Amino acid sequence: MSQRVGLPSGAPRVTIGRSARVEDLDATTALLERAFLEGRPESVRSMYERFSPLVFTIALRSLGSVVDAEDVTQQVFVAAWRGRATFDLARAPLQAWLVGITRNIVADTHARRAREGRAAAAARTGAVEQVADGSAQVVDQVVVAQAIEDLGDPQRTIIRMAFFDELTHVEIADRVGLPLGTVKSHIRRSLGRLRTRLEVTDVPS
Repeated sequence: MSQRVGLPSGAPRVTIGRSARVEDLDATTALLERAFLEGRPESVRSMYERFSPLVFTIALRSLGSVVDAEDVTQQVFVAAWRGRATFDLARAPLQAWLVGITRNIVADTHARRAREGRAAAAARTGAVEQVADGSAQVVDQVVVAQAIEDLGDPQRTIIRMAFFDELTHVEIADRVGLPLGTVKSHIRRSLGRLRTRLEVTDVPS
């Protein structure tokens, strides 16, 4: 599994040998938890080295995809660092807290898959269901899905993140590696193109 999460370079590491005793592991965990609570950046590297195999295994078993499991693993440690103020050692140890974040992100990934599956199913069956009750809604779904597909990247990816994944502009900018202003410009222009496309589609023949 590739380690794709961005971690501080040259930071000291907390390493655990195979022959480490239980009390050594407990002491190492206590040091790591304290460093994380203090907001020390080097703690993220140690957390990743210590717990990423567990996070990856949970994600892989649930999602059945190495690529998705790697993405989830990256998201978990980014989310943990950003949300470190919510970590309360009195409520749960660090490992249990990370497992909770993992479960939430895995659930979000399943929900995204379901949304994408419904959109794909609507695109495949829309032409047949035009004669059925509710056909107008199906046609709208097909038209919108095709219009988004025609945008091309990065606009297509950004619009999907904004409306299907319900990410904020800041989160999208982080995901695609573009400046926030550029992401906003892509969304604004894409919405204009979609509006024009849909208005043309609605013109009676």
